[in-house]
Amino acid sequence: MAKSHYMFSRKQRNGVLLLLALIVLLQVLSFFVGHRHDEIKTDEVLVEKFRHEVDSLKLAATEAQKPQVFPFNPNYITDYKGYTLGMSNEEIDRLLHFRAQGKWVNSAQQFQQVTQVSDSLLNTLSPYFKFPEWITDPKPRKDWADDSKFGSTAGNKTKTFAQKIDLNHATTEQLQRVNGIGVTLADRIIKYRSKFAGGFIADVQLWDIYGLTPEVIERITNDFTVKTPRQIEKFNLNSATRDQLVTIQHIDYEIAHRIIEQRTLREGYKSFDELLKVKDFPANKIEIIKLYLTLD
Repeated sequence: MAKSHYMFSRKQRNGVLLLLALIVLLQVLSFFVGHRHDEIKTDEVLVEKFRHEVDSLKLAATEAQKPQVFPFNPNYITDYKGYTLGMSNEEIDRLLHFRAQGKWVNSAQQFQQVTQVSDSLLNTLSPYFKFPEWITDPKPRKDWADDSKFGSTAGNKTKTFAQKIDLNHATTEQLQRVNGIGVTLADRIIKYRSKFAGGFIADVQLWDIYGLTPEVIERITNDFTVKTPRQIEKFNLNSATRDQLVTIQHIDYEIAHRIIEQRTLREGYKSFDELLKVKDFPANKIEIIKLYLTLD
């Protein structure tokens, strides 16, 4: 019988089987590689989505860390408050100096005139300005024709020192004769006076009493003044100790420490206005604080 031309040797058969195995292996690998590529694409979509969420959370956290601005009275801006609002040191100093004179900012325009802030900064800050109601919604003044009720304020007459009533001896009934002073405010004035043995030191302490507006204080001082001031010990600003300074109204240990620290750096204060440079110093109370100080 003749031999077939298609017979393979054992070695050839092994080679064919190996080739077939390689072809199958390559097909299998091709399937898994393609499937894996699809998985990678899917993972990249998920990663991008996750990255977007992380970026959103970071943005929200950044926004949350920004200082929130609430309505405020610009007359009480401190060094720190002014800094957070974007004001320069010079602009803050102009406002503090203006307030130290007992003057008040009553409008956004006046705020700009005093501080000289830019139009852009004013536009940013002014929506948050909150002035007292007696400025934003002034009520017409009553006709003060009845002198028995309103005293010398009728007709805007000004009394002399001798004609005025001593604020340290005024009664609630006398105080209520002033337009704008009712039972509550009259009682507050008396209670504040009674906190100190000897009463008021000077008229400027009326600014410490809650509820008294500048307009009402002006009316009070038309009829009343401190004639018998309380006797107090005054301290030299350039030599007072911390324990002495903290006995002064509106000065705590932290402020006292900073006053002394600035005094050392400046090699002594040349004027009371330099106190306005002390961090967190209550600028709107400087006239009261000065009652307790001397400057040699």
